[in-house]
Amino acid sequence: MDPAQLFDLTDKVAVVTGGSRGLGREMVLAFAAQGADVVIASRKLDNCEAVAEEVRSLGRRALAVAYHAASWDAADELAAAAYAEFGKVDVLVNNAGMSPLYDSVESISEELYDKVMGVNLKGPFRLSATIGSRMAAGAGGSIIFVSSIASRRSGPNEVVYAAAKAGINNLTLGLAKTFSPTVRVNCIVPGPFLTDISKAWDLPDFERAARAGFALQRGGRPDEIVGAALYFASAASSYTTGALLDVDGGPR
Repeated sequence: MDPAQLFDLTDKVAVVTGGSRGLGREMVLAFAAQGADVVIASRKLDNCEAVAEEVRSLGRRALAVAYHAASWDAADELAAAAYAEFGKVDVLVNNAGMSPLYDSVESISEELYDKVMGVNLKGPFRLSATIGSRMAAGAGGSIIFVSSIASRRSGPNEVVYAAAKAGINNLTLGLAKTFSPTVRVNCIVPGPFLTDISKAWDLPDFERAARAGFALQRGGRPDEIVGAALYFASAASSYTTGALLDVDGGPR
């Protein structure tokens, strides 16, 4: 295969949850730049529409969908909207996630626990089951989960989130077998990225911790997720499935 064509996504259709900002937006725009039409799904429709306009400015089609990632029915509705608009889905990126703060483990309410599990695990399972089954019955495709390095090294402030993301790691392996051989299922495992969420961090404290804790001694730039996303979305990863790829600045 011509190396120049390995990452080509011309006329492919990609669905990206959490696609209106942060890492999701970077992936949406990268897919469009490589020739894909994109479904941008997130809670706020106006934010999705803004990114959809960016995709259209690149000469590709885009559909904005308001999507609640913890809702079983919303997953089915998103799948239906994507197929109604484009007739197919070639790439699904389960990027939507949340990790709210809490005072103590004991203070975590059942409502908060269910919400975190719903957004980070239940919704991605249902959306992948629905779209993955249609991919497998058709021309195949690629499913990409976005987990977190916390799924392997949880801290005290993210225990429920980390447990949900550990479930995503396992789901990657299980669905890679379920949908084989025509659908590839892989997972990006990011470390800390300097997206909008980092505005709430104590950045000097984070930078000190990064210098001590990561081989690259810094947080990731949002655009640095693009290489991993394009690899899993495209023919470049045609012999890769069930893989978990750390994009975390490396261990010290």
